[in-house]
Amino acid sequence: MSAAEAARDIAAGRLAAEDYVRALLARIDEREPEVQAWAWLDAAHALREARQSDAWREDGLRVGPLAGVPVGVKDIIDVQGMPTEDGTVLHAGRIAQADAALVARLRAAGGWPIGKTVTTELATYAPGKTRNPHDARHTPGGSSSGSAAAVAAGMVPLAIGTQTNGSVIRPASFCGVVGYKPSFGAIGRSGVLSQSPPLDQVGVFARTVEDAALLAEALWGHDPRDAATRPLPAPPLSRVAASDPARPPRLGWARMPWWDRVAPDAQAAFGALLDRLGDLQGAIELPHAAADAIAWHRTVMEADIAGSFEAEYERGRAQLSDSLIGQVERGRRITAVDYRKALARVAPLNEAFAPLFERFDAILAPATLGTAPLAADGTGDPIACTLWTFCGMPTISLPLLVGANGLPLGVQLVAARGDDARLLRTARWLMRHIPAPGRS
Repeated sequence: MSAAEAARDIAAGRLAAEDYVRALLARIDEREPEVQAWAWLDAAHALREARQSDAWREDGLRVGPLAGVPVGVKDIIDVQGMPTEDGTVLHAGRIAQADAALVARLRAAGGWPIGKTVTTELATYAPGKTRNPHDARHTPGGSSSGSAAAVAAGMVPLAIGTQTNGSVIRPASFCGVVGYKPSFGAIGRSGVLSQSPPLDQVGVFARTVEDAALLAEALWGHDPRDAATRPLPAPPLSRVAASDPARPPRLGWARMPWWDRVAPDAQAAFGALLDRLGDLQGAIELPHAAADAIAWHRTVMEADIAGSFEAEYERGRAQLSDSLIGQVERGRRITAVDYRKALARVAPLNEAFAPLFERFDAILAPATLGTAPLAADGTGDPIACTLWTFCGMPTISLPLLVGANGLPLGVQLVAARGDDARLLRTARWLMRHIPAPGRS
């Protein structure tokens, strides 16, 4: 069942949260030895949380839209009393003393963190232990690897991740689930490992668009300790996502600057999708500056990584991966002038996209360069996400395609910054009209 269905049944007393969690724990026992999605999970604690949810409902207390639903939480997000080790031995044994702001919102909505999902090293590129649920020889992507894999393997209905480059959309595509990254500043980040404050964004994983909207709406809102958020009402994501558009949406697509790097089978699958959409899609020309966003993003991200992980580099360099050492050392050479110039490009680039979003409901693009590479080859290239992450635009990956090897391929939809509700409605429409592989 979907997370929304489970929450409704638990709230109505048709399903005990404890029974639901026992079923999920059985699934975890079955799949975890191969998938290895969890950095920390205590079955006894999970059952206690489920019994507490049942007790609150039986006492007539308000249970919230996520009543009794357990959620996987990426292991860079603090959950009180649980380890938060950030995918590095340098942080081993760290126990969070308080909930991150988004975890507090999760609890307020009736949901709760069942455990911590595996992340890559400090949420960068060096992989953790997780394997792709569809084929253990392949990567699940990074850095939210455990969150995507846990949802794909049916271990948990929902999970939370983060994205500084492509760390929600890429693993969602590789694992064949819905991955939604809201607009920059939508979900508070206090209590979350900081990598690059101008780029760090929280996202969610689910098996349906409706479930992704449900979780994101619960997490959405002002965080007094995060200056990127604002004290504004949360948009009605669930209501709008569940509605039908007044007319079929129009989708724009462009040959991205990196299109020649997309695998041939992924190009063919995406081309077939465009053919199926027919007149509902149209070619667009990206703003000229879009091609430069890759370099601007790298400047901002690597300069911030050098600052954010200075202590780890200075005190524990021998325990860091070569890839992270390289990022830190490149970041140290970036000047303040270059950093500020790159960051200043965000607003003008969003403005340059505005005319396109007046003509189209969303931009359609591949979520990745192809299916998941072999685990030995790393977590995959995030370049298909970089432009949109730099702009802070909302994006969603939908499991609509498969590659020649039978592994999932995500389709990415992108909307104007702040237009999250319409993006989710468009995504749901696309999922219904272009069924995912294996669905009629």
